[in-house]
Amino acid sequence: MAKFETEKLRNLGIVGQGDAGKTSLVEAILFNTGMTDRLGKVDDGSSNMDFEPEETKRKITISSKLHHCEWNGHELHIVDTPGYTNFLHDTRGCMRVLGGAVLLVSAVDGVKAQTQTLWNWAEEFEIPRIAFINKLDRERSDYLKAVDDMETTLGCRPVAVNMPIGEEDNFKGVIDLITMKARLFKFDEKGTYDEGDIPEEYQAEAERLHVMLMEACAEADDELMEKYLETEELSEAEVLRGLREGTLTGVFTPVFCGSATANIGIRQLLDYIVLCMPSPIDKGIQYGTNPKNNEPEERRPDPNEPFSAMVFKTISDPFTGKLNLFRVYSGTIKSDSSVFNPNKDCNERLGQILLPEGKKQKAVSEAVAGDIVAIAKLKETTTGDTLCDANKPIVYECPMSMKPVISFALEAKSKGDEEKIFSGLSKLTDEDPALQLQRDVETKEMIISGMGQVHVEVAVEKLKRKFGVDVLLKEPKVPYREAIKKSVEQSYRHKKQSGGKGQFADVSIKVKPLERGSGYEFVDKIVGGVIPRQFIPAVDKGIQESIGKGPLAGYPVQDVQVTLFDGSHHSVDSSEMAFKIAGSMAFKKALEAATPVLLEPVVEMEITVPDECVGEVIGDMNSRRGKVLGMEPQGSSQLVRAQVPMSEVLKYAPVLRSMTSDRGLFTMEFTHYEEVPSHLMAKLLAELNKED
Repeated sequence: MAKFETEKLRNLGIVGQGDAGKTSLVEAILFNTGMTDRLGKVDDGSSNMDFEPEETKRKITISSKLHHCEWNGHELHIVDTPGYTNFLHDTRGCMRVLGGAVLLVSAVDGVKAQTQTLWNWAEEFEIPRIAFINKLDRERSDYLKAVDDMETTLGCRPVAVNMPIGEEDNFKGVIDLITMKARLFKFDEKGTYDEGDIPEEYQAEAERLHVMLMEACAEADDELMEKYLETEELSEAEVLRGLREGTLTGVFTPVFCGSATANIGIRQLLDYIVLCMPSPIDKGIQYGTNPKNNEPEERRPDPNEPFSAMVFKTISDPFTGKLNLFRVYSGTIKSDSSVFNPNKDCNERLGQILLPEGKKQKAVSEAVAGDIVAIAKLKETTTGDTLCDANKPIVYECPMSMKPVISFALEAKSKGDEEKIFSGLSKLTDEDPALQLQRDVETKEMIISGMGQVHVEVAVEKLKRKFGVDVLLKEPKVPYREAIKKSVEQSYRHKKQSGGKGQFADVSIKVKPLERGSGYEFVDKIVGGVIPRQFIPAVDKGIQESIGKGPLAGYPVQDVQVTLFDGSHHSVDSSEMAFKIAGSMAFKKALEAATPVLLEPVVEMEITVPDECVGEVIGDMNSRRGKVLGMEPQGSSQLVRAQVPMSEVLKYAPVLRSMTSDRGLFTMEFTHYEEVPSHLMAKLLAELNKED
């Protein structure tokens, strides 16, 4: 592999909604640049990028993949990212290290909610973008509608750089609006075409879009604007200059078009990727923090600067071990070097530096500022960590990970496999931080949480394939709580005399309900020594042991104050154990008399849905006993905020997908407990006690 200078590197993400054709575009790029000798296809399982069994089965990208290629003397590091809601968290993790992005928009489906989410993330990470309208050879494709969708939904300024010749079955090629030449393709999958004059029936539209392109390029540069106002014309070189400036500054978004599966429009897209996408030098200084003094630190994208890099992805394999992928921000690193991990405060020894090529990796001797490479078998390093020169430490900020939205209880199909489950899933969570595993102390269940049902199902499939463990998924138990509604006083005398030393303790307590979220409070109001001081903590301990199992369905009791105000003791037979038992029994009896109620957990949700789906989503939320807190417009979508009982939304992900044709997104987070409505409590208690 030729060694490229930093200014000749392009770190590029292919992003967009699911089924827009991102992987097909990467396959076409690899084929056109000579990295592969055939055009890989997702539909027939011959893709170089979607090679995991779970991906070939579903024909979708589940995990981001990396490859590289050379075009016009530049090296492109390409990241093929997932576009389906269940796996967007992986895309977000990769976006932190991208220099630029190609946004894929389907000419058939237009812009979906996932595209808007990705666009917002690109804004957050200040990633310049160009757009590619794909699938123009498909039925119901509409180029101009897709461009309009970008403007109305994303709030951007799309500027056409080429336009299609025909659509659907009549799609024949593209018109370059800079050179004003037509390219008629031969549909031989090799990308060959004949270049000539623009067909007469497309001349007027091409002229209109050509003028709009020149105006946009002129607005991106003051000198070009002066010339354009004087002459109303720009040279080809000037248009290209304005196109690059407008892309890098975000003044507008250049729009290209074609068909990835037919290999149409790909080479022109590559030309403009090299022209318009930033090099690491264009991206400029990277800012971080000195871990020794928390002072700001910065690194220039220079091979001679101190080495620094960020690990943005981890791949775990039971045979090859762990592979960490990182982007070099500054300096140069060679194989068999020693680097410092400030996040873990440890040194790591690098083995062979690897250049990712889809399923494979290629060994390289070094990596410079701007490179994206991989290292196998680092001991402590995980996703989000910084690697750097020990003498010049720096920590880069890691983007916040997305919170899981759905959980399932795990049950091993074979007894004795629990340890294997934890071991296997721990490795899977290393490579997928959005996947979470925990053991519920209350329910004794193993709980796996993810971004959607498909996300969790894929994890289970990987667990079986990679680690040989088969599990069942069940709906997790809802962590209900119990509380009381009125204050009561209760006395209990524990007296036992059966030969030898007896047991005696007498306590009087008052239980009182507290505000929601207050927890448990113990108040000591003993005066006159009726209960010796050394026994009072035992009463508290007995109550706390009983508080974990309420009288209604055995759930923990919360939001209660217990006041110990009276009692008596025996100088010989009283003991800590006796007072512990007395406190426990008095509390249990008091709870039964204090009108116990069942509390349910309530979550706050943020649901992003297309405008036309808002009514149905709100109606559904009301049917789930939800309270809509408000709405906020976001382009052609609405952000709906609501609070709803957790039990009502345990399986909300597939419901929202159905209501919005997979265009909806949501997050949810526990907020508080509320009393279960009285008309539902009897039925719910009957179900809960039946389960026990």
